[in-house]
Amino acid sequence: MSWMSFPALEALSGFAHRFTLRHPEIDVDAERAVVVERLWAWHHEQAAELGFKDTALCIAEQVHGCEVALVESPQSETAPGADGIISNVPGLVVGIYVADCCAVYLADDRTGAFGVVHSGKKGSELGITARAIERMRQCYGTSPADLVVQLSPCIRPPAYEIDFAAQIRQQALDTGVPAGQVHDSGVCTSSDLRRFYSYRMEKG
Repeated sequence: MSWMSFPALEALSGFAHRFTLRHPEIDVDAERAVVVERLWAWHHEQAAELGFKDTALCIAEQVHGCEVALVESPQSETAPGADGIISNVPGLVVGIYVADCCAVYLADDRTGAFGVVHSGKKGSELGITARAIERMRQCYGTSPADLVVQLSPCIRPPAYEIDFAAQIRQQALDTGVPAGQVHDSGVCTSSDLRRFYSYRMEKG
């Protein structure tokens, strides 16, 4: 299978999600912009399989910062300068690309707000997960008590010297998300290069 999903998000009726795995036939040994262009059609296919027809797919530029973009209309483009996206627009698919960094999924079943952030070493140090949760509170009235937070596979000790998954989890808890609603796949991307991309292990 070319993707994985997470039980905590599957339990939410108003949302659809995937974490796509390595595509065996798409070469990613190139600059990021080239790689994204190569993967774009496949990722649109993934969205269509999830039931999003003629969907708008919005991705973050990803500059290893802590900016979180607010997307308020169906659009298919890149959110400039952002490492995270939040929205409450039905039918909009938001996405990021990771190759050791963590994709942090955010879903508020009460308000219909959702988001995804790219949080690696720098983003975690800058508190991007906490920033995204605060923006959801400000923009959509999201209460952390209603939020489900899911961490994707990412690189972890001992393969990497920093446990930024633990930092992300703590940020969510510190904002008030209940411990039982912060979920972590627990998978290290360095553990299986047939399934995952790993910048550290593949040196690029």
